[in-house]
Amino acid sequence: MGTLDQQLTNDLKESMRAGDTARRDVIRFLRAAFQNAQIARVQLPDDLDESGAEVAVARSADRDRPLTDDEELVVLKRQIKQRQDSIEQFARAGRPDLVGREEAQLAILQAYLPAGLGADEIDALVRAIVTETGATGPSDMKLVMPALIARAGGRADSRALSDAAKRALATR
Repeated sequence: MGTLDQQLTNDLKESMRAGDTARRDVIRFLRAAFQNAQIARVQLPDDLDESGAEVAVARSADRDRPLTDDEELVVLKRQIKQRQDSIEQFARAGRPDLVGREEAQLAILQAYLPAGLGADEIDALVRAIVTETGATGPSDMKLVMPALIARAGGRADSRALSDAAKRALATR
């Protein structure tokens, strides 16, 4: 059990005691996503055996291993991205009630993200990577973005990184 899962377990107990159903439900959904990610470590058969019969699914040794902190962070980010996409879709469909609900869930999930980079830190990082890669204009985004995402190490949203890179490359 990773540190985030332990924190979620404690927060779940607190939210249940406080009667905070929205927080309780979001934490339950996130813990279920962690469990699904752990179960997904099953090795699926590539093909049929020589006799044409289906090969039984082999159980992966990793399946029983708890998620690492990095794996939990990936699942958390996936849930955040899902909420952001839902907000966009509901806004386009004219459903402010659902937008509000998803935004509340998003705020709860974002509280579990590690401290991110500020706008000034992102701009400084972009300038350094643009200099390192020798990027000369917007056409060099394909050089800058992979290095930028790797260097940010999950501490910044890819949209924020992309926007900062576009601004920096537009001035070159």
